[in-house]
Amino acid sequence: MQTRYILKREMFLLDSKDPRYTLRVRDLPTNEKPREKLIAHGPSHLSIQELLAIILGTGTKKEEVMSMSTRIIREYGEKSILSQKNVSTLAKHLDIPQGKASQIVACGELGRRFFSNDNLTAPIIRTAKEVYEHTKDMHGLSKEYLRGIYLNSHYKVIHDEVISIGTLDSSIVHPREVFRPAIEYAAAAVILVHNHPSGNIDPSEADVSITEQLIQAGTTLGIDLIDHIVVTKDSYKSIPVNYHL
Repeated sequence: MQTRYILKREMFLLDSKDPRYTLRVRDLPTNEKPREKLIAHGPSHLSIQELLAIILGTGTKKEEVMSMSTRIIREYGEKSILSQKNVSTLAKHLDIPQGKASQIVACGELGRRFFSNDNLTAPIIRTAKEVYEHTKDMHGLSKEYLRGIYLNSHYKVIHDEVISIGTLDSSIVHPREVFRPAIEYAAAAVILVHNHPSGNIDPSEADVSITEQLIQAGTTLGIDLIDHIVVTKDSYKSIPVNYHL
């Protein structure tokens, strides 16, 4: 029995190095399966991908659950995934069923409600460097993401969510999408962050134009857009506007 287990383990390790191999939960040794690991060792022993795989439960006909969870984290970012509140948006962006997206959104909402009164854990952001550190999970994403960080009057983060995915364009980045969460969470100010997968840190003309439009919209609403920052894997840069952090 012991010899057969060792052979099975070795076959799994060999197969998993094959680029054509798709990691499947059922192929893992029992003590390596996410749910069994959780039961035996507790959540701190699991990776983000493994925890998400437990939330998703199963995969789809075209994608196994571990492959799905790994792709979701890679494409959306560890922090950003649980900040999304719109099921349809999440399902569309990640090409997953709405049922799966609902499970992720519900889990994120539970976390927000459980810790909504925990003021000790809410970060305070005052500088562009602190914004860069806060958004580490999106620096290396392969798609361009626009993210809003919503602050109270003391610069404490009260909400954080992905606003859009794809190259910034005035047709998809509308002021209502940026300021809706600010109104919902009674934010005093907003910081926008978007990544450049190309690694080019310089903002485009469209970046500058959209930022100026959003500043004007925020002024009308009485909500300050205090900075818009471009981030890459190695650097960050504020988009030139009338004022910065």
